[in-house]
Amino acid sequence: MTDAASENTYPGERLGFPQVGSGSIARPGRRIAALAIDWACAVLVSIAFFAYDALATTVIFAIVQIAFLPTLGGSPGHRLLGMRLQLVGGGWVGLWRPIVRTLLLCLVIPAVIWDADQRGVHDKAAGTVLLRT
Repeated sequence: MTDAASENTYPGERLGFPQVGSGSIARPGRRIAALAIDWACAVLVSIAFFAYDALATTVIFAIVQIAFLPTLGGSPGHRLLGMRLQLVGGGWVGLWRPIVRTLLLCLVIPAVIWDADQRGVHDKAAGTVLLRT
């Protein structure tokens, strides 16, 4: 007897996404690089305006995420690295999902717990998926 997770051959298959190319699940390397870009930008703003305050950095990071996810379909780092955020079933993420996703992302732990589709708890809770463009 096999379980559903072992039957999937690639991340996103059970959700109906292609294995590679546009519309496929964004892989960890690309996601981590986008996170590093977004965090580095928040640090620079924090240094410039708040003499580098860790709380200010986190708040700046969160504001950017919450503002850009529903308007541009991804954070600046996501967009620079060719990714977009959408609902699992397709479509606009709305206004509340970016807030939930960002709050969980700022807690860190939900973002590093992934399922077989490489979706973190923050994406699962918000009903979103990060795809390649």
